[in-house]
Amino acid sequence: LETFLIKHADHAVTICDAMRRDLEQRGVAIEHVTVVPNGVNVEEFHPIERCNTLSHQIGLNDGPVFGFIGSFYRYEGLRFLLESFPKIRARVANAQLLLVGGGEEASTLQELARTQSGVHFTGRVPHHKIMDYYSLIDIFVCPRLRMRLTELVTPLKPLESMAMRKAVLASDVGGHKELIDNGKTGWLFAAENADDLVAQSARLAGDSALRAKLGDGGGKCCRAG
Repeated sequence: LETFLIKHADHAVTICDAMRRDLEQRGVAIEHVTVVPNGVNVEEFHPIERCNTLSHQIGLNDGPVFGFIGSFYRYEGLRFLLESFPKIRARVANAQLLLVGGGEEASTLQELARTQSGVHFTGRVPHHKIMDYYSLIDIFVCPRLRMRLTELVTPLKPLESMAMRKAVLASDVGGHKELIDNGKTGWLFAAENADDLVAQSARLAGDSALRAKLGDGGGKCCRAG
């Protein structure tokens, strides 16, 4: 039905090249499709000083903070991240994990974290406070699982993080690979590979210069786009 509708529309607009190619494979003429990529308001999302008051309220300490802000859907891979986090803490002393948001996986994730140290849930927060939560994060993690949706769709949250000049660590699904120039605007790990997630997490946590380089690259990319 979707293909039928697009073929019979005057023109189609999609958010990324992967979706354009998918439509082309369904027989939609390439000249019939325009890509208008996802973007971020750089007047709203920009680097700010760490909000130490909020950090104290949450109970974060001096360890590096891995974070995710968004909806807790299964495909986001947060269960995979939590299952891997004890191994990350074994490699990264005093690492903290900040999970901001909510959704269908919230209760499952909270149960997984019940016996873990260094995991902090905030629940959903007001939009005007989002910048303060981003300010606490050293490494923004996007552990999306590999499936049709994540291969085709480019998410917004990595762009917000990049605009905030945060180092982004993301799985190498198609939607992330279209947004991130690996090693320049972010860092990719093998999707659903816990060993690689742990190794790359430790690498970024132990290299502040690399994090700064990725943050600068991501910020410039968002402003250039």
